Amino acid sequence: MFSGHETFPLRQLWLRKAFCEIERYGKQAAPKGVFSNEDAIERFGVGKNMVSSIRHWALACDVIRESKDIDGFEPGNIGSLLFGEQACDPYLERDATIWLVHWLLAGRAKRSATWYVVFNYVQSQSFQSKDIVSLISEYATANKSVRSDTTLTRDVEVCLRCYTSVALKSATEDSAEPLLSDLGLLSSGGNNTYHFHRGPQYSLPDGVFAFALLDFWKRWEQVTGTSQSTLSFNMIAHEYGSPGRVFKLDEDSVSDRLSKIADITRNFLEWTDSSGVRQVSRVGKGTMDEAINRTLRGAYVK
Repeated sequence: MFSGHETFPLRQLWLRKAFCEIERYGKQAAPKGVFSNEDAIERFGVGKNMVSSIRHWALACDVIRESKDIDGFEPGNIGSLLFGEQACDPYLERDATIWLVHWLLAGRAKRSATWYVVFNYVQSQSFQSKDIVSLISEYATANKSVRSDTTLTRDVEVCLRCYTSVALKSATEDSAEPLLSDLGLLSSGGNNTYHFHRGPQYSLPDGVFAFALLDFWKRWEQVTGTSQSTLSFNMIAHEYGSPGRVFKLDEDSVSDRLSKIADITRNFLEWTDSSGVRQVSRVGKGTMDEAINRTLRGAYVK
């Protein structure tokens, strides 16, 4: 929950490396030792701790997943989308993929609680890393996952390094190629102070926003145990784990994207903004999972 990355931020080609190692086993699940055997260092071309980090990031982003049949790994849905037979972005060169990875870490957050806290619980535009450690400590206690302050401090440092560029003169091998820094969501102001950049997020594709909305909706139903045919604007823009919070979108930008939601989701969703009612309705046929998969793949159609 608060470790596994071995203090290495996610790099440009690590997700592809993990997927390719798993994929070479074909329909058979890859053995657990693919990341821990003695030859792993040679196969991945990095040190032992970095191999462990690659495994962590690949699992966190659903590029690979633990096999249900044997004690091993198999391709995940996101991995198959990006690197599979009909690869949408095999070298992670498109804006859609970078925003997608951010959503998986800070929105879905299956193995990245710190990312979730940073982008959902921090209320101010500017903050210091020590403030995040305190927030995460409270979050961990509430979720019965107690960790030492040292572990939490390191996790916060890795999270922030994922989004902030390192000046060339101070860059090291450990800080090379932070995949998420191009998003411009965070900047460092010196003295251990950081700033969020809220706004339209012009590089965020509408398809990724729509995927995040559907993904958030599905998880909300799972948590509450209810089936909802509508979702209010306030939830989409401001609820913890919502697209508005995770992508740091202002209200006008959320509203603008929702005005196009019917086209983006092929009429699976419909936006209403009249007579004081601002909500998205689920009106299309098919399942939520079908709409999620279709919408995400559509984000890569030029």
